[in-house]
Amino acid sequence: MSSPADRPAPDDRPTSADGPASTERPAHDADSSPAGEGPAHDGAPSPVAEGAAPPPPVTEVEAHGVDRIPDAERTATPLDLFRLAFGGANTFSTCVLGAFPILFGLSFWQGLAATVLGVVAGALILCPMAVFGPLNGTNNAVSSSAHLGVHGRVVGSFLSLLTAVAFFSLSVWSSGDALVGGAHRLFGLGRGTPSYAVAYALFAVLVLVVCVYGFRFMLFVNKIAVTSASVLFLLGAVAFAGDFDPSYAGVFTDAADAETSALFWPSFIGATLIVLSNPVSFGAFLGDWSRYIPASTPRRKVVGAAFLSQLATLLPFLFGLTTASVIAHKAPEYVDPAAPDFVGGLLAVSPGWFFLPVCLLALIGGMATGTTALYGTGLDFSSVFPRLSRVQATVLIGALSIAFIFAGRFGLDLVRSISAFATMIVTCTTPWMVVMMLGYWTRRGWYDPEALQVFNRRQRGGRYWFAHGWNWRGMTAWWVSALLGVLFTNIPGQFVGPLGDLANGVDIGLPVSLAAAAVLFLTLLRLFPEPRAVYGPEGARLARTADVPVPPITGPGTEGAVSDPPATVRA
Repeated sequence: MSSPADRPAPDDRPTSADGPASTERPAHDADSSPAGEGPAHDGAPSPVAEGAAPPPPVTEVEAHGVDRIPDAERTATPLDLFRLAFGGANTFSTCVLGAFPILFGLSFWQGLAATVLGVVAGALILCPMAVFGPLNGTNNAVSSSAHLGVHGRVVGSFLSLLTAVAFFSLSVWSSGDALVGGAHRLFGLGRGTPSYAVAYALFAVLVLVVCVYGFRFMLFVNKIAVTSASVLFLLGAVAFAGDFDPSYAGVFTDAADAETSALFWPSFIGATLIVLSNPVSFGAFLGDWSRYIPASTPRRKVVGAAFLSQLATLLPFLFGLTTASVIAHKAPEYVDPAAPDFVGGLLAVSPGWFFLPVCLLALIGGMATGTTALYGTGLDFSSVFPRLSRVQATVLIGALSIAFIFAGRFGLDLVRSISAFATMIVTCTTPWMVVMMLGYWTRRGWYDPEALQVFNRRQRGGRYWFAHGWNWRGMTAWWVSALLGVLFTNIPGQFVGPLGDLANGVDIGLPVSLAAAAVLFLTLLRLFPEPRAVYGPEGARLARTADVPVPPITGPGTEGAVSDPPATVRA
């Protein structure tokens, strides 16, 4: 008997904007046998079977938005994904996050334990989000249509927009401050408002230019940034080797009073969660980069690249932790929790010959983080407003982000509160990631990429239409879990939720939102079955299904096309 992959596509296959879909099979787990109906194919040969077309020049402006990337143009590799994810975090802003354990009063060894725990846990949460890009050839927000509905996917776009603006701002601020501070020590440049304004504008415009050119140019920049920034961080190890003392004890010593000692676990967990927020913040963006990886790439390689990219961020995290302990010993005024200034302290304790590397690190790191954040923002914005091309959306969001950066730095004094803003975004993004990952698991990695594009094409209907374009199961699991996470958040001095003190001052917002999303989503799938048509030929895993008709795809581009009849799933 022939396998499902060997059988010709039936007449009731999904439709595309250009007419009936071809016989290409749908996205599925690369490690399993393919089956079921498939997405539209542009007639290009499979890059795996016959070899992909050579990559376009890095200076060619990327034409694709969130439309499915044709197979022949998927020339990226898991190594490229590693470079982009690692390069986006191998920066000064990550060093600042690495200094938080010391700011929280931990010793070096306690801070090291919190850092390693946060990075590993965050990498484990993040890495499954890399599979959606190769499967569906689009970004993760569009892929979320399968679990939140055709309209519900705007949740992912909105979350990624806020996350990108927040982390882009952090990158520009920290890198700009380092550049101005280094130039002041090297050349006597004034540290007034004009100097900072020029530095911020320089970073922002350079990043915007790279993002307009798109994926290939961004990949080129990150290839350089990963190597050069890593070398500069290792050079920093030489610069501070003589001053570093791993015995730095922090405030939680045997001599500490009872009130101080009681703050140890809240401080340790708080530092761990801040570190963990860095890898988790990439969840909405992995599909932006992995969509150029061929669908046939083994899943373990893609997931492994995402996991290893976050383990590699131990380099900037440990640079921040180590130098913060040096600053706490030699210039403690710079690590005062009431007014911390990690960049200023770093420059104060650095040897003179390291000022230039600091400036280079600021420039390279700002470019890497800024491009990975802003690129995804423009891509998602173009998916929410299909009338805008990726380039138009990138320019618009870039201009708004630059305005936010200047207002926050010089007008609204948002520099300190941005860390709370970022933490809140991550608390809300994590349950969305849980819904996505559990949805992938219950669907056995089976998706219909054509039905995912209904929103972008201004169409209606299809497998993921659910109730007027909303899958209330996934939506409910997301917003209830996000709300619980916010209620349990405890960021001392900035935001404490109504239930934030129930764990003796420990911030448990993120763990609560993770657990609630998992339990609630799986429970809703059991109690309120989804349509059988959203699952592949092998059926659902753990979840129950219901035999209900699938509304045909209607709207622009479907005239004369064969629409989906009430769907049946063949074994």
